[in-house]
Amino acid sequence: MIHTEGFLKLVNDAKSRVKEVSVAETQERLDANPNALLIDVREDHEWQAAHAQGAEHLGKGIIERDIETTVPDKSTELILYCGGGYRSALAADALQTMGYSNVWSMAGGWKAWKESGAPVEEG
Repeated sequence: MIHTEGFLKLVNDAKSRVKEVSVAETQERLDANPNALLIDVREDHEWQAAHAQGAEHLGKGIIERDIETTVPDKSTELILYCGGGYRSALAADALQTMGYSNVWSMAGGWKAWKESGAPVEEG
């Protein structure tokens, strides 16, 4: 996908404040912390096609609205992913602004997850 200059500027600004982890680091963090959550911020149709095994779905369009109900403890470790790591960085930045203190964006997103051979759940 080709991204516009304005979008990339916005993402790069968010990434300056967001911590990123690789797929391998994501799996290590999830194994080490049973309370950590892997959150898919992609659109509904993307989630329904397939997603990372064990992930929860809170699309980027609603995550800010629903996160405090879904995850009231703002110290919970949250690892977000999207298709390629752009939308998850934007969502992670927003959650940090909301007071979430342990938020990560998975670099490479769903594409990297699939390429690594990590477990997948169909629709």
